[in-house]
Amino acid sequence: MKKNKIFIACDSKKISKIKKIISETQNSKIKVGYKFGLEFLNSKNGRNFVSKLKNKIIFADLKIHDIPNTCVSTIKAIKDLNVNYLTMHISSGLDALKTSKKVSGKIKIIGVTILTSLDHKSLKEIGFDKNLKKLVFHQARLASKAKLDAIVCSAQEVEIVKKVFKKEIITPGIRLDSKKNDQKRTLTPKQAFKNGSDWLVIGRPITQGNIKKNMQTLIDHLRQ
Repeated sequence: MKKNKIFIACDSKKISKIKKIISETQNSKIKVGYKFGLEFLNSKNGRNFVSKLKNKIIFADLKIHDIPNTCVSTIKAIKDLNVNYLTMHISSGLDALKTSKKVSGKIKIIGVTILTSLDHKSLKEIGFDKNLKKLVFHQARLASKAKLDAIVCSAQEVEIVKKVFKKEIITPGIRLDSKKNDQKRTLTPKQAFKNGSDWLVIGRPITQGNIKKNMQTLIDHLRQ
């Protein structure tokens, strides 16, 4: 039976906390990778820690958003980390996406659509007039044109993304209960997989409190 795939968001700058997360999320029921974001990779010891990790699926969530030359230089600069996945904003533009993909080598480039912390109101405040789902659909087409390896989008938009993007779809904003924290567009793990997500990104619902118990709750939820 195909295993569900989860990226655990390692959102801390404490090495001891990250070691605990990795140790207590090891299991045979779910395929687990580890997502390291700006907080950890910019911390004093974070980069060195990631560079020494062995036999783990590593997701560097840098969300690169810059001119093509800087995007390319950044990808080259982190190759020593041996990460498997790396995020960049699709809104960096087609040239940046294409050139980044060209130099990425074994690193899978993930195109980031509209952040799951944003909703229609937030987009209007920024200055976007297009409907949120139409904007995500448009970005998914751009990611496909650039031949990116994966897309990050809300689980609520997976079905429309799959119409134009045929590779891996990774969905954050996953919640086991009604606590949304700073997310706006959320779904449960079971709903997200049902919609067609390939990977889920789960942070606080797993890493806050009793990690082993939270992992078991997740496994039980997916079995129901």
